[in-house]
Amino acid sequence: MSPSFTLPSADTSNELVTVYNERIEGIRDEQYPMLKGKIYLDHGGTTLYAKSLVRKFSDDLISNLYGNPHSASTPSTLAGDRVDEIRIRALHFFNADPDHFDLIFVSNATAAIKLVAESFRDYPLLSENKRSKGFWYGYHRDAHTSLVGVREITHGSHWCFRDDEEVNQWIHRSKNGAKVKIGPLKGQIGLFAFPGQSNMTGRRLPMTWPSELRSKKGAKIYTLLDAAALATTCPINLSNEEAPDFTCISFYKIFGFPNIGALIVRKEAGHMLQRRKYFGGGTVDMIISLGATWHAKKESSLHDRLEDGTLPFHSIFALGHALDVHQQLFESMSRISAHTAYLAKQLFDGMSALTHYNGLPVCRIYRDPEAIYGNPKTQGATIAFNILKPDGALVKFNEIEKSANDNGIYIRAGGLCNPGGIATFLQFDASRLKAAFAAGHRCSQPLVTIDGRPIGVVRVSLGAMSTLSDINTLLTFLRKNYVAESLSSELQSSSKSSINDLVIIHEKTTHAISTAKTGKVRKQWINYLISLVRTKKDVDNHPRVSP
Repeated sequence: MSPSFTLPSADTSNELVTVYNERIEGIRDEQYPMLKGKIYLDHGGTTLYAKSLVRKFSDDLISNLYGNPHSASTPSTLAGDRVDEIRIRALHFFNADPDHFDLIFVSNATAAIKLVAESFRDYPLLSENKRSKGFWYGYHRDAHTSLVGVREITHGSHWCFRDDEEVNQWIHRSKNGAKVKIGPLKGQIGLFAFPGQSNMTGRRLPMTWPSELRSKKGAKIYTLLDAAALATTCPINLSNEEAPDFTCISFYKIFGFPNIGALIVRKEAGHMLQRRKYFGGGTVDMIISLGATWHAKKESSLHDRLEDGTLPFHSIFALGHALDVHQQLFESMSRISAHTAYLAKQLFDGMSALTHYNGLPVCRIYRDPEAIYGNPKTQGATIAFNILKPDGALVKFNEIEKSANDNGIYIRAGGLCNPGGIATFLQFDASRLKAAFAAGHRCSQPLVTIDGRPIGVVRVSLGAMSTLSDINTLLTFLRKNYVAESLSSELQSSSKSSINDLVIIHEKTTHAISTAKTGKVRKQWINYLISLVRTKKDVDNHPRVSP
């Protein structure tokens, strides 16, 4: 029996991951010279390409004459054969049997999602029920904006699931408390989409939903998995029985290069993509333009019908080399998964242990209760967080990103194209988000706070070539720049006050603090001092705290 769609276990000894970490440290200088003196921690955006990958690809292009695969010449035939070979190899990389799956090359995971959405939009109605116009679409709250955008072509027939429990209740037809019916109307087809991993928090979602939907809902509802974030550090093992109907991939998130993606399709669900109206390039066998409007699409394979125009065949050749180099350097995706899970656990524990002199935490880490760092079944190698000052006030996330960048540490900050995650973890309802937009907030130019709340986060995401030294360097950076070990260090760290401000405040309040009769009064004075430093108010103008 073929293996099911499973995630790796957490059963990995510290000795093994330590040895593997040393191995990765050993190849960094040779394979990733661009990292010398730098710490790259944005693998969720894209991971990095190896030097040997670039060299192999360059040597290939220099040594061989390739033509457009749509021609019959020797160079073109060579190119076409290489594309076919690499397509099969890519399917095997995801343990997808070519007899049961097809792979369609696209520009990225977003293009794969859009291809599915457009095909469902163009699929003919199954009944005369006018209310069932279009298709029904359900998506999980952790969805990337690329998944959310599908709802706009459903004619209003869509639903955002707030959590896993609501999805489970819907699948198993339990009472969910919703005032509206969730799911397709009579005669409609349905599409349920979810990310394998939240691109914000790194939490990994249940992979049992596709098979459960097929068994509970029948052939009426299809499943779409956005595996872009998941595939970066996790082996994806597709089986014909339990795999999603449609799986979206961005190869640059796995290999760093090339910048292409793929849509992996269960052939049993492939008919849902064959009614797409648009055609282009070599996807047709014949077209009549004059005297009639007629065309015949290719019947040879699903990918022949859906890969519009000339494929980016040079990039596909690069993918073949990427598959080879990736295995040579990292052995397997399972090893990468264990390695990055170990690193993420070390980073999470280190960040959680950071506290200010008054015992308050430095980092506010956003995660689901069921997500356990170190366990790759529930949590990926990503941490989303904000930094707090000793009085609980926020350090602006964009300032953290800039400060890290100035120190050669490359992370990411903002809304991360995850509106559901931001709304959930930062506690923004729809009205507050609309107010933020009215106040000038934009995804590309975000505001930092609204009503004192952050409207973005800092994200660290690890990759195959991340190492323990990267983790330690980041922790040292956070400790040095954001941990206040004493009141004086907090005052000195304030860039908004001059030295004279500090001297005046110190002279006028030292006596009040030292003579305070209770710890409560002393704490009031300390908090008062911190607020004065930030706002540059003179101590004489502030109401006295009674001792």
